[in-house]
Amino acid sequence: MPPPTLAMCNANPGEVSSLVRRWAVPPPALVLFFLAPAIGELLSSSAPPAEFFNPFMLLVLSLLYGGGAILIREATLRWRKGWPTLLLLGAAYGIVEEGLMVKSFFDPNWPDLGDSAGYARWHGVNWHWSINLTLYHAVFSIAVPILLTGLIFRRQRARPWVGRRGLWMLGALLAADVAFGFFLLTSYRPPLVPYALSALIALALCLLARALPHPLIRRNPGPPAPVLPRWLGLAAFAATLAFFVIAWGSPGLGVPATLSPLLPVLFVAICIALYWRLSGRGTPLSDRHQLTLAAGLLTFFILLAPIWELNNASRPDNTTGMTLVGLAAAFLLIWLHRRNVRVPVLPEDSESSRSARD
Repeated sequence: MPPPTLAMCNANPGEVSSLVRRWAVPPPALVLFFLAPAIGELLSSSAPPAEFFNPFMLLVLSLLYGGGAILIREATLRWRKGWPTLLLLGAAYGIVEEGLMVKSFFDPNWPDLGDSAGYARWHGVNWHWSINLTLYHAVFSIAVPILLTGLIFRRQRARPWVGRRGLWMLGALLAADVAFGFFLLTSYRPPLVPYALSALIALALCLLARALPHPLIRRNPGPPAPVLPRWLGLAAFAATLAFFVIAWGSPGLGVPATLSPLLPVLFVAICIALYWRLSGRGTPLSDRHQLTLAAGLLTFFILLAPIWELNNASRPDNTTGMTLVGLAAAFLLIWLHRRNVRVPVLPEDSESSRSARD
């Protein structure tokens, strides 16, 4: 839409205000398009600023992360499903990115494996790496950016953000991005059988996500209220810390390779049970609870950001600017908190939230 012109000044003041807002505020899909890679790659330091803000790399990562997050968000909304469906689709996305595109599930020499190289590797698959990366992408690359974008645009949470034509275009661009990564990112070619099975598992997760009932569990009338937001945030931070101890520390801590694939499964089961208890047996969370949950998940990366920059000499990439990235993430969370406290949820917001859950 073109910017407001001088001729519009003769229009009704309310119409001019609406036009200015529509021009000045980026649409939710555009914010999600860049927020997903910013969390999944930039804040995590997988792609520090010098790498992330390279125009070509930014395009590749945004099409991958942003395109995937938008498609998953729109599918969950249009299917009238909830967060379990979204997380399953996020896991399928993780398999597409790490397994089908960059092939890190199979490549024994993938540079990011670190101490996990050769650990829990059977039949051509890096099992420890694969399972943990799938969980990481489901939560941090997909769910958290969608949650935060919904909190930024609260009055548009229950509405489609992209039309059908836009969805087809995003799907085609995402497929082209995956093909580009497979053929040109590395010369490694994975074994056919594990690669094909990964594609089938991703498809099965999508079908399961579509078939899940919503709500997943019917709650009894009058369930207990969720705990105070700060306790949910502390639990999210502790869960993130525990997840990375498992993901990064298992090889060095001497965990038997045969047990390492079971640890993430046990971890997920504990997190589900803990969330069920802290949320008041699955009671839909308020905006404050959702924001505190996201803040707890991201605080680990925010605290780690300046450490990555100070540790620049020991890394193969350039981590200069990671402190600013951490501060920017903290500022976003503080701004959302202040706005949430200052601006109450309007009736339209409440209705949108109910519609999204129905």
